Amino acid sequence: MSTSEVIVVGCGPVGLITALGLGRAGVQVTLVEAEAGPSKAPRALVYHWAVMKGMNELGLLGTVVSAGLVKHDYSMRVHRTGETVRWSIRELEGLVEYPFNVHLGQDVLTQIVLEQIRRLPNVQIRWNTRVERIVRNDNDVAVAVSGPDGEEILGADWLVAADGARSPVRNALGLSFDGMTWPKEMVATNIEADLDALGFDKATFMIDETYGAIIVKIDTGKKWRVTYCEPAGLDPAGIVDRMPAMFAQILPGLDGRYELLQHSPYRMHQRVAGSFRVNRVLLAGDAAHITNPVGGLGLTAGLFDAFVLYEALVAVIRKDKPESMLDEYARGRKANFETYTSPRATLNNQLLFYTGPERLEQEMAQVRRLGSERQAVLDRTLFVGALETPSLVTGRQLNEVVSHA
Repeated sequence: MSTSEVIVVGCGPVGLITALGLGRAGVQVTLVEAEAGPSKAPRALVYHWAVMKGMNELGLLGTVVSAGLVKHDYSMRVHRTGETVRWSIRELEGLVEYPFNVHLGQDVLTQIVLEQIRRLPNVQIRWNTRVERIVRNDNDVAVAVSGPDGEEILGADWLVAADGARSPVRNALGLSFDGMTWPKEMVATNIEADLDALGFDKATFMIDETYGAIIVKIDTGKKWRVTYCEPAGLDPAGIVDRMPAMFAQILPGLDGRYELLQHSPYRMHQRVAGSFRVNRVLLAGDAAHITNPVGGLGLTAGLFDAFVLYEALVAVIRKDKPESMLDEYARGRKANFETYTSPRATLNNQLLFYTGPERLEQEMAQVRRLGSERQAVLDRTLFVGALETPSLVTGRQLNEVVSHA
């Protein structure tokens, strides 16, 4: 049986960053991923100001900023009327250490983290390896995995499940994943188009119950992410055929002048696991909680899971702190998702994709404040910092906001 101090299941950003934090502290880590390599599907894209310090502490920030698109400006546009409200997170300057967001494809971030991990001799990556069942989960943990060489047993002191919303580890533990599924289906596309020339800001939210959309610039060239919704139950094979009509509505003036690079349909959920810890197994990221993507809060919450968890695990493994600290992780991160992440993401989703004419004016009264009131911008922008929970080892927050009273 192969053994290590920690097994991390899942090579998405949360799993990789957890493994990187552990590996930099000298912990023996085995990364397990069912796929043959990192996913290149159009997934998370926006990294909020609040995660920048955590990135910096792992030695990632300089490369992330260089590879990505630094962004300050937002707009919200009403499809029916064309009314547009603009605001900027430059209002954070002088209040936080890193007053900017970064747009960067999740696949690019994954490669950046992998480059760091490959330099660590104490971190092993096993691709094409799927967790089949949990063999033991008491004084240590062992899982049966199937890979290129057949089935074998991997053992460790601890296991972190960062294996996504369909988490085989969570399912093997018998944990619930309670919540709801939104009735509309989302389509994420990456396109090559000159949306700058059409007047789109680097992050534009379009409000409409039929033609709501999230339009985000990916890089310094002409690559954009355009995400919209379709009614549930449509034939997924017809997405590309239906796309020109949708783009004609949400990207007026484009007139078919785009190249479709990638597209991916998926369902939107608000769900949370019954517990983030079962004995020696800990859950993080989408394995622990999942939310709709409006506002980019899902991966933000997952990164905060990783920042807290790797530091706590190192302290427990080195016997600097008691194992009960990991119960605090499980309770604190679950409560934070239920209190902050999911409610705000729910409101964001309702605004963009479920606001009909009867509610539009009421909603716009609040949106317009972003274009005229600094305090409204600060309240909206600083909220992302609430997704962080303090270090369980030192008690400090990554993000300390200078008073703006």
